Amino acid sequence: TNCLTTVWKLFKHLSEDQQRYEKQLIFEHPAFVKLCQQLLRNSRRMTRGDLVFSLHAVVNLGVPQNTLLVQTLVRVCQEKLNQLDNRCISVLATTLAGLDKDKNVSALQAGLQLLVEQRIPSIRDIFILQSLMKCIGKDAPVFLKKKFEMAVLKEIDHLTFPNALRVFWALVAMNYCSIPILNACSKKIQENVHDAQFRQLILILEACNSLQYRNVKLFSALADYVNSTACLWDKRQMMLFLSAFETLGFQPSELMGSFAEKVTEDPEFLNLKNLLIVLRVYSRLNYVPRHQKHVFFETLHSCLNKYIPQISDTELLKAVYSLCILGYLPHRALDELLQKDRCSIFVSFSDDLYKEQKEMMLRCVKACMELDSPSCTKPAFVLTENSSSSVSLNLRKAREALIELLGDENMFRQNVQLPYNYHIDFEIRMDPDRKKVLPIAAADDHADSSDERLAFLFVPLSAFCVGTTHPQGKLAMKKRHLNKLGYHVILVLNKKFQEMTDEDAVEFLKEKIYSKNAFPFYEVAVQDNN
Repeated sequence: TNCLTTVWKLFKHLSEDQQRYEKQLIFEHPAFVKLCQQLLRNSRRMTRGDLVFSLHAVVNLGVPQNTLLVQTLVRVCQEKLNQLDNRCISVLATTLAGLDKDKNVSALQAGLQLLVEQRIPSIRDIFILQSLMKCIGKDAPVFLKKKFEMAVLKEIDHLTFPNALRVFWALVAMNYCSIPILNACSKKIQENVHDAQFRQLILILEACNSLQYRNVKLFSALADYVNSTACLWDKRQMMLFLSAFETLGFQPSELMGSFAEKVTEDPEFLNLKNLLIVLRVYSRLNYVPRHQKHVFFETLHSCLNKYIPQISDTELLKAVYSLCILGYLPHRALDELLQKDRCSIFVSFSDDLYKEQKEMMLRCVKACMELDSPSCTKPAFVLTENSSSSVSLNLRKAREALIELLGDENMFRQNVQLPYNYHIDFEIRMDPDRKKVLPIAAADDHADSSDERLAFLFVPLSAFCVGTTHPQGKLAMKKRHLNKLGYHVILVLNKKFQEMTDEDAVEFLKEKIYSKNAFPFYEVAVQDNN
């Protein structure tokens, strides 16, 4: 056992190429064959620790699972299962996680799960708990996951930084989002963020996404650390950080500003793949550097132009779409995109899984070409239509509050369909001084370009960057375009609105309608960095 364990400890620190070479030498060595034969003969006489660690070493060295040696060790472990202490159970669970399901492995896993269920209350070591959590996996019953949760919470005061990381990933392995545990782990990670390695930071963000866990303090701490140590990271690493934050919907503004400077100073690292990532991140998170907006756009546009001869149609569409979301029109790329032979590609393949998405992106690009053009002016009249007389369930409260406030449902429109495939939840017409609401029919009969048109959009929390009222790219583009069509846009966070009392909802809408400085739901105005 000592020999096998030592070989494994040396082996696991080698590079992948070295491991392939050394593995061949180990398996061809006559002493290794004799060692395996001796292990096979003595397996039933071994102590519990030697048995479990031998199986762990043999499996991790790559001895095939269907060999007599591995199958015998698995069966002996099953026979001695009740004799194993907590440490041995942890090692065995880790080993089994690396094996495929077969008759012997499945039987041992079933027995191990029953034993673990009995032992959990007596386990006081977080390291052992997290090992078992990872190996029990996402298929474990909910009651067992809750037992693990309670056991970890009992020892949470003794949590160390390395164990905080391990517990984080153990929860991912179980697919179990325990907010109390995650909050405690997040706090420990924030306190020790300077000790984390690059790969660990990325894994933390990926774990948060897998568990749908959003912790603004944690995200801010990681972003501030990466930004303050920017000199330690290369541009590729910073880009991977930003991509991970984009997946979470979190905008690390200072880090994005620092990275934008690096892009404008040295754009050569932006190969086509990197360029598409940068465009996707900045457009979705709706970020443009305040002091070098034009330079940043021109740098990205220049890089895109360089790749136009070799770029695929889909990649070109994605790149143009991202820049258009930010309000920038890349003219050469647009000309290339809208050529008939290219444009037809997006609508001709009915079996394309992404056909609808591509068509939506193309519609947005065409809308941006018209509405974001410098020559675009506010229209005196906008053709609208009511797509439906009924409102969805989550807008009924808003409709009833508007009727209560305005006295009549003829004072507003609902479910309004606009040009460019835009839709607004409620439209209200007012006199230029914002003191009087005009009946919709009268406003249509005597259309006056000086009349105020209010567009209420009841939006989900996911439409904003996490922890802020900063709209993500698509919502910011819609708001910008509705402004161009002559609407004063009022964004309302629907979840918060639904939590209001009926009286508060009426007062809230009254303030938004009659105030010229009507802000969205939060005290902070929804800002557009453009």
